[in-house]
Amino acid sequence: MELIKEFALTYLGRAVLGVAIWIIGRKLITLLLSVLDRRMEKVMVEQSLHTFLSTLAQMALQVLLILTVAATFGIEITTFAAIVGAASLAVGLAFQGSLANFAGGVLILLLKPYKVGDYIEAAGYAGTVREIQVFHTVLQTPDNQKIIIPNSDLSNSSAINYSAYDTRRATVKVPISFDSDFKLAKEVVRKVAENHPLVLKDPAPAVMMGELGDHGPILQARVWAERSNYWSMYFDFLEQVKDALEEAGVEIPYNQLEVRLRQQD
Repeated sequence: MELIKEFALTYLGRAVLGVAIWIIGRKLITLLLSVLDRRMEKVMVEQSLHTFLSTLAQMALQVLLILTVAATFGIEITTFAAIVGAASLAVGLAFQGSLANFAGGVLILLLKPYKVGDYIEAAGYAGTVREIQVFHTVLQTPDNQKIIIPNSDLSNSSAINYSAYDTRRATVKVPISFDSDFKLAKEVVRKVAENHPLVLKDPAPAVMMGELGDHGPILQARVWAERSNYWSMYFDFLEQVKDALEEAGVEIPYNQLEVRLRQQD
């Protein structure tokens, strides 16, 4: 009877404490996950990352709760923790590339250097972002090719986001022959820029001497356009500049070879 009484006092108390910890712990986990979800919604975390982080936090908290309840019953968890740590190290070494991609994906989704729909150039590729997943990012090139880039490459290299701002500037070089009137050519290009419907008035277009080329001066026209109209403006502006210069009699030089024959007596 003494043994039964001692056993009951020892393990029944632990059982009651363990059940209480389990019930309270489950409620605390639910509360913490709810707070975490609201916080991620407030900072507008990407939905895929939101789901992944919520699941990961739930698993980690549940494992911690199970270990706490096991320790309440007197179960030795030191060895178990060492085994889990060793297994985690082995898995980490085996999947270090995937873990690097995961870390890069988390940084991209949190810091948002670009978003779906942006046109970017990074890791040697350029295209429109179609998907940002945890391990890789999917680009669509202008010629409709699908490029899958690991997030570790994107997070560790420089990137150009052409869609970050509402306007873009185009720098158009216009070569002029040495025999042509430079001031006339400059005025012609300036009028084309000022009258073009897709060129913004603010910032105002600018035309200046860019450099001296092998066959004549090179004008540099700096014009601004809305991001969505950039390429339409660029190609049409070039065409109008060419037509206007030809109409004004300004020669656009081309590569040519001059051969002179010398006759000796």
